[in-house]
Amino acid sequence: MALHFGKRETEQPKPLSSGMATPRYGAASPSVPQQPAATPEPTPPVATPAAAATSSSTVPEGGSKLTVGPNIKLKGVEITDCDTLVVEGLVEATMDSRVIQIAQQGEFKGSAEIDIAEIRGVFDGNLTVRQKLVIYATGKVTGKIRYGKVVIEEGGQLSGDIECTVSTASRSGSKPSMALAA
Repeated sequence: MALHFGKRETEQPKPLSSGMATPRYGAASPSVPQQPAATPEPTPPVATPAAAATSSSTVPEGGSKLTVGPNIKLKGVEITDCDTLVVEGLVEATMDSRVIQIAQQGEFKGSAEIDIAEIRGVFDGNLTVRQKLVIYATGKVTGKIRYGKVVIEEGGQLSGDIECTVSTASRSGSKPSMALAA
């Protein structure tokens, strides 16, 4: 499995021989403006069916993405400036990001502040989801959990100190939250 750090799928790889002849650190080659006109736009659903099957409709396109593959253990780190974290192995970390996706065999232990979380594996720790938490049938989330909205598929597990963080200004009246009353 290849990791691409900040590289977009529409970019064409450069030949190895041209890397030494061109200046480094942001200088563009003269042939770059001519390439887009000669290269037709690829159709992602047809050209990459595997990528389309693994991506979710809630995940934003582009941005920075870090994938921790199967059998990889990433421990004792702070993950920052990462738009999407895909966990297929084990991650023990703290992070503040936009999206986290934990695969069925993946496990995350630690603290995370996320916009959108999609859990198919295991999350254990402090989880704050500002927008939407999705727990699939194989997912298990434990710890101190805060969320804006939650979707739990049949079979998914959610346990610990759980609170809905929807602001009181968006609700009609001054009804107390169900989580606060418990």
